Formats: sequence, structure tokens, C-alpha cells
Amino acid sequence: MHTRSRSIPKLGIGGPVGSGKTRLIEMLVPILSKKGYRCCIISNDVISKEDAERMKRILATESKIMPEDMIIGIATGGCPHTAIREDPSINLAVVNEIEQKDPTLDLIIIESGGDNIMTTFSPALADYFIYIVDVSGGDKYPRKGGLGIESCDLLVINKIDLALYVGADLSIMEHDAKLIRSNKPFEFVNCKTGLGVNRIAEHIINDLLFNKKPLQKMSHK
Repeated sequence: MHTRSRSIPKLGIGGPVGSGKTRLIEMLVPILSKKGYRCCIISNDVISKEDAERMKRILATESKIMPEDMIIGIATGGCPHTAIREDPSINLAVVNEIEQKDPTLDLIIIESGGDNIMTTFSPALADYFIYIVDVSGGDKYPRKGGLGIESCDLLVINKIDLALYVGADLSIMEHDAKLIRSNKPFEFVNCKTGLGVNRIAEHIINDLLFNKKPLQKMSHK
């Protein structure tokens, strides 16, 4: 009799090119790993697998935090939004393979970029959605709205160290984020130094993993 594979919690991370999605993952995974959570990463790009190769080097080869085959690059060959929203079949197929291969994983992270603020993930693909923007786009970013900013489970505002240099007022961004997101959570971070990334990990553990212990730790009790 065929046994259906376990459904692993899936975290979608989206945002404009250069906003810090890959760097956020590179900072998050070690934090989650220290707590015992085992992750797989799927990185979407249009024509290359550059981000996936970078994460393989940093998270697998150099730090040996996770196996190289748990970081998977997908070249969508078209609009990145389609592959995570309108027709996420290419990502769903990879997710299914992962769930069959290692049902003991605690989390699958799905990364996808895009150059507009309408990026969202299909509910069939992601259980929890983080949208990341960066301060260099100006303090107008939160109030511009868009599906990504308004509907994500957690808004992350990155590169706060650049505010002084680009004339961005973080208090304005905070006010507008509270207003446009109806008090849904958001966090200011600096992914380069790791400032604030622990709070992102706490949101993931509390709101997506529901504070469950890592599966391998549970199985060893």
C-alpha cells in the first residue's frame, strides 16, 4: 500500500532583486540549525541558479550546516511570479520530491525574486510568506502597498544601516507599515550583520512551526 509522504511546513520568501532574500536565508538557517531544525532550500531564478550555488558554498561547503543536495536551484525560464503563484507546479513537483526523499525535515524554504510589489505565493505552495524590502528604496516603500507588502505574514525591512545615506526615515516606515498592514507584524533588520534576524527566526518558530520541537529530537525521546 502506498503511504502518503508527510507534508513539511513551507516558508515562502519573496521580494525585489537585491533586497536581501538570499542573505536573510544564509543568516536564518544557522539560527534554526542551532535549535535543531533541519531545512531544505528551493531557490527560484529566471535563467540562472546563482543564488542556489552561493548558498551551497556558504551553508554546505564552508560551514557544513546542511547537505548540498538540500539546496536546490530552479531556473523558471519565465516570470518568477508565475512559478510561485499562478502556476507553481514546477515548485510543487520539487517539494513533493523532497517530502518523499526526507520526510523528517522540519522546514522547506522557497525563495523567489521579482521587481514589483505584487509578489505573493500560492497558498498551495507556501504556508507562511515573508516579504522583504530594503531601505535603499526610500521610506516610501511600505506606504506604496501592493499585495506583497500588504498580505505577507511578515514584512521584513532590510539594510537599516543605509537609512542615513539615502535620506530614509525609519520612523516614517514604521508608521506606514503599521497603517497599511493593519498591525500585522514587521521587523527592521540588517541581514549583513545579522541584527534583528533572531526575531525573524522567532516568528517562523512561533507562527509557522507552532513551537514544535525539531522532528528528529522528538523521534529520539
